[in-house]
Amino acid sequence: MQAFARPFSMQFPGVLPDYRGHGLLNLIASCAAARGAQPAHPELACADLRPLAAARNLVLLIIDGLGYNYLRARSGSRLATGIAARMTSVFPSTTASAITTSFTGLSPAEHGLTGWYTWFPEVDAVVAPLPFKLRGTDDAPGLRGIESHRLYAGQPIFDALDTVSYVVSPGDIIDSGYNRHYCGRATRLAYTGLPGLVTQVEAAVKSGDVRKYIYAYTPEFDAASHRFGVGSPQAESVFAAIDEAVTDLLARLSGTDTALVVTADHGFIDCPPENALDLDDCPELKALLRLPLTGERRTAFCHVLPGKQETFMALAREWLGERADVLPGGALVDMGLFGTGGRPHPHLRARTGDVALLMREAWTVKDWLPGEHRTLHIGNHGGLSADEMYIPLVLARA
Repeated sequence: MQAFARPFSMQFPGVLPDYRGHGLLNLIASCAAARGAQPAHPELACADLRPLAAARNLVLLIIDGLGYNYLRARSGSRLATGIAARMTSVFPSTTASAITTSFTGLSPAEHGLTGWYTWFPEVDAVVAPLPFKLRGTDDAPGLRGIESHRLYAGQPIFDALDTVSYVVSPGDIIDSGYNRHYCGRATRLAYTGLPGLVTQVEAAVKSGDVRKYIYAYTPEFDAASHRFGVGSPQAESVFAAIDEAVTDLLARLSGTDTALVVTADHGFIDCPPENALDLDDCPELKALLRLPLTGERRTAFCHVLPGKQETFMALAREWLGERADVLPGGALVDMGLFGTGGRPHPHLRARTGDVALLMREAWTVKDWLPGEHRTLHIGNHGGLSADEMYIPLVLARA
């Protein structure tokens, strides 16, 4: 794969993903190296993480949706006092792509999950890979005779470590096909609510004197930010509860020789309802699609009818104007936005479509399938804005 060129950053305003030492991918490489694995990518260069290897317990806590800029603005919080560096998410800046990177140590170019909705040629369908559901239905692709493990690429990073591993995750997703695949040999511990998260992480740390890697995940901030907006009092309240939970966790782990690393999969940007573009408002453009939109509301991948790519791009540019950048989907692959180095997923170019719509400022774009619940998120992510792309690195010791 080619590395993206500098002119890209000047052509398209925004923050580009860093896979060479200042991004989430590199943090996972450092965590893996600290637990005895040989990482596939460079380790983190923007902070000194060598002390992680000496700690008996290494806890990685991922707070879904907690952007760097958001955390920096809350200087009085316990989490903000521990900020050690600013990193980038992967591209797209979204859970399906970033969490899979955190589970595998691979870039999106390698593991191939390019957004909440991804086209899987194996089943000729658009699928939400985390819940493993066909878009617009509650049906699983397994109903077409293909099990989820055949669609997920990349091995769990836990299987390469020389330490005991735990994954602490909400009870309603802990046994999903996605988690069962990507947690590998790690022991999965379910929890309910933030107190449950603290209790389960504490239990894992204190389960014995052997060296351990504990991966923990909390989705509450992401859920509140989507529904009410990242600038809402509701999101602020959830953040305060998470900050209090981390403070409690550190107190409970005192004296256990534990290194706590806290980060996020992406940040957020609030998009007003009037900025939510509906593809139904441009029926001639929608008529040129052979598949529903994939990817994200902030970065949409368009699979166009054969021979209609140029027509689609011209029409999209006319309709979107200054609200989006329109370019061939393969260009994003060539520029390295999904990752550089390694072996690209065999379906990467197919999954990124014929045309990509990179929404500018606070714009989103969406199409709707029959039967889909028309929910408009106030808080969004998946784009290249600083609020979406920058994530924090927080370090603490107990």
